[in-house]
Amino acid sequence: MISRAHAEEPILTDDGLYKQPWFLESFLDLADDLEAAHKEGKRFVIMWELKGCPYCKETHFVNFARGDISGYIKANFEVLQLNIIGSRKVIDFDGAEMSEKELAAKYGVRFTPTFQFFGERAGPLKALTPQKREVARAPGYLRPDDFLAMFRYVREKAYESKSFRDFVKSLPS
Repeated sequence: MISRAHAEEPILTDDGLYKQPWFLESFLDLADDLEAAHKEGKRFVIMWELKGCPYCKETHFVNFARGDISGYIKANFEVLQLNIIGSRKVIDFDGAEMSEKELAAKYGVRFTPTFQFFGERAGPLKALTPQKREVARAPGYLRPDDFLAMFRYVREKAYESKSFRDFVKSLPS
């Protein structure tokens, strides 16, 4: 039986994206957001979305609707939602300020939803190239069990020793 307890309904925002009530409210300074997450014992992840994206909506209404998934993510991650074509100004880990759309291009984010998972501390990320700042990425929709596994993969730091595919294969069925 899959738990739906404690899952909250997503909110449709003015920009046409669905948002979970527990998503991070941010001043859009990525280094500050990552450090704040670290102080709470959590990891930092960006969820890239686009208005009208059917798989983004499915992520909200199917994946996040499962209490076991939303509970795990809320307990272990801070999720920052960004719009792949958005115009809000974001400060990257290297201090560069740009629009959400420019940030997506800088990181090579081309699909929605895309989840970018970053290292545990902001300081070391500043000197790395954008693609080296991520510890994992989920481009496109993942079915609920694989979606939860991706968050576990990052939380358990399995990326240090194995691929996501090998991690999923090692999970009990």
